[in-house]
Amino acid sequence: MTERLGLLRSWAYGAWCVMGKALALAMLVALPARADTITIAALGDSLTQGYGLVQEEGFVPQLQGWLAARGQQVALINAGVSGDTTAGGLSRIGWTLTPDVDALIVALGGNDLLRGLPPEASRANLEGILQAAATAGVPVLLVGMEAPGNYGPEFKAAFDAIYPDLAAQYGALHAESFLGPLTDAAEADPRAALAAYMQADGIHPNAEGVGLIVASLGPLVEQLIVSLPQS
Repeated sequence: MTERLGLLRSWAYGAWCVMGKALALAMLVALPARADTITIAALGDSLTQGYGLVQEEGFVPQLQGWLAARGQQVALINAGVSGDTTAGGLSRIGWTLTPDVDALIVALGGNDLLRGLPPEASRANLEGILQAAATAGVPVLLVGMEAPGNYGPEFKAAFDAIYPDLAAQYGALHAESFLGPLTDAAEADPRAALAAYMQADGIHPNAEGVGLIVASLGPLVEQLIVSLPQS
């Protein structure tokens, strides 16, 4: 148990300390809002599902509010399942992509890292998700992940390359990391950032941390919206 907890905290610290260029996207000028309502499904794990938070503080409700405040007519579907891996996401993609879904956010891979699953398996699962979205004609925002160093350099290099490679291959929008926006705060004072933006488990963001994540990913979601054809 002690070894597992150490791995969990190692991944959590590594994840939000090595990733973080996405925060600069929050400085983008607001993109024009659409007049019609669109539906976006957020396919993910506990980070998407809102683990440990009251409903309105989770990622999906906060993103919904952020987009509404900017005039976007969007209905977000919370397709996050706590503990889910890329394999779990692939198994759910068929019934997640219902006919009313216009766009998809994919944020999976953290639990693959926690379990030390082979990078080639994670790549194949994510590619299956992107293939399903492409077949359905649904554009994707692929939210990436970077492996911590404790798995070794070969594992890290193989895993880190998955998201940018697949985003380029399938023409998806790409965000480097779900937890990346917490990196800047951690650089200044890791302990203070952990207390201010993370839950007690040191793995999941609290409501304030989710707010930073939403401010970072929001502009990319707006780009996803703008890429859709006007009805």
